[in-house]
Amino acid sequence: MNGMDFEAHRALRLLEAVQQNSRVTQRGLAGKLGIALGLANIYLRRMVHKGFIKVVNVQPNRITYLITPRGIAEKARLTYEFMDYSLHLYGEVRQHLRTALQACAAEGKRVAICGSGEAAELAYLSLKESGLEPVAVFDADGGREFLGMPVLPITDHATIEYDLIIVATLDRSGRQLQDLLAVGVPRDKLFPLRQEPATPKRKAVSVRNRSANGKL
Repeated sequence: MNGMDFEAHRALRLLEAVQQNSRVTQRGLAGKLGIALGLANIYLRRMVHKGFIKVVNVQPNRITYLITPRGIAEKARLTYEFMDYSLHLYGEVRQHLRTALQACAAEGKRVAICGSGEAAELAYLSLKESGLEPVAVFDADGGREFLGMPVLPITDHATIEYDLIIVATLDRSGRQLQDLLAVGVPRDKLFPLRQEPATPKRKAVSVRNRSANGKL
């Protein structure tokens, strides 16, 4: 399995949210899913149309969303699919890390981590397996601890001597990478956990393919 469909993952999160709280509002769902209110409404309508969610008017001004037996079955299917995808992804990321960190260990490089979630834990364990200790742990704000280490705000990166920062997130948006670049971390010192597929280069158009009037 190369990846879980983005729409399927969002559908799973919506079904989970409704099952956890039947009184959740559309605005609340939008916040949980990180999408616009109008888009949350579209997803809800789609779930209702498919018979996964039932809308109950408890009061004129209050709507309750109930997950149906079909919705529970769909949630179970999507959960299995997500777990299968997660296992595949973590194995892929771990191999990606292992290869890079072996080279870092051989060269005596100082490695830091940016992040404090599950992906950061994976990076931490991989560092340990390679015989390395993280020189620092950064995050957007800092001010807490991560596996016994103080978490520093990314703006403090210049106070730490490092050769590489592992961008510990599995999010494809690139937001964390951009935040690090914005505070002055050199691009060649950043190591994203996920290898992005190379963008295919466009073939150059030969001048000889132009017609006499200059048009292609």
